[in-house]
Amino acid sequence: MPLRQFTRANSNHPRHTVQTRALHTYLNWRDNNARHPDILAAEQSERARIRVEKGIRWGGRPALAT
Repeated sequence: MPLRQFTRANSNHPRHTVQTRALHTYLNWRDNNARHPDILAAEQSERARIRVEKGIRWGGRPALAT
């Protein structure tokens, strides 16, 4: 979970207020860097098209030759 990784992983917050501040910093960053769902769908479609062209399966392995 990105939220846990951003605010708690490898951290040693001295107080809950400091941890809360880190949490709010992450939420503000996430909200400011959010992408429109249509753009995300278009990017996913383009990545899928490129994988098909290159013959790459999910996981990065080439498809078996037929």
